[in-house]
Amino acid sequence: MKKTIFLLSILISIISCSKEKNKSFKIGIIADCQYCDCEVKWDRYYKKAPKRLKKAIAELNKDTLSYTIHLGDFIDKKMSSLDSILPTWNQLKSKSYHVLGNHDFEVDSINKEKIISKLNLTNRYYSFVENNWRFIVLDGNDLSFYGTTSKLKAQQTDSLFNLLKDQNLPYVKKWNGGLSNKQLQWIQQELDAAKEKSEKVGFYCHFPIYPIDQHNIWNRGDFIRLIKPYKNVKFFFNGHNHAGAYKLVNQVHYLTFKGMVDTENTSAFAKARFDKDSIFVEGFEREPSRKLVIQ
Repeated sequence: MKKTIFLLSILISIISCSKEKNKSFKIGIIADCQYCDCEVKWDRYYKKAPKRLKKAIAELNKDTLSYTIHLGDFIDKKMSSLDSILPTWNQLKSKSYHVLGNHDFEVDSINKEKIISKLNLTNRYYSFVENNWRFIVLDGNDLSFYGTTSKLKAQQTDSLFNLLKDQNLPYVKKWNGGLSNKQLQWIQQELDAAKEKSEKVGFYCHFPIYPIDQHNIWNRGDFIRLIKPYKNVKFFFNGHNHAGAYKLVNQVHYLTFKGMVDTENTSAFAKARFDKDSIFVEGFEREPSRKLVIQ
């Protein structure tokens, strides 16, 4: 009798564990809020960002979300912009995370490090686990002409840029950035940990990997080669290209979310529901809805 009870308890535990791994959950996604008290430029309506963010948060707060993430360029420039927009962001009921974008570093040199803590980050790149998914948040400004805060990283930035600049690549622009060797090594450690624990993996970054255009991260080739052996990598979500884009490569969904700041009268944001075999992106306003099949 005791043996039967023991076996039943193990079976129940296994079933519970399996259900937990396949549990459906929802998140919120916003890209390129990019607020500043600035006049319209490149069809970006900077002053309208607070109102659009407030409207998006009101919609996101209607749901029980595991978390909400902003995919970079929370502000366009100036530390005062961050102080103005953060109170609106803090109205979120869910947990929240930030990806660092190039415009987030358009502040005085003395404030570049302060941006990190202001966005409630302890590290420029990091990971977290939810419902058997490992979400890896990259810092595409790790090597860059605007976001580095050390002489060593500045030297590494020059080396990488000079190595690539004569290869006629459309994305080797000074407004983009790259991943340091240290960050790439960390990514591999994260992927190994996820594989060992049978976790699915999703990446968040400001800069895209696919499709190829003038917005990609500089050393995208290094990243692609790194993730290729890991079949548990399922998506790469980013901002930066405000027009949005999508490409499926080797069963990895590369999705660029549209910029919230763009156009005079419309916004863009999304919710994403994670199911066992798919991610359903529910787009609002200019962001289209789509189903991403997970294999």
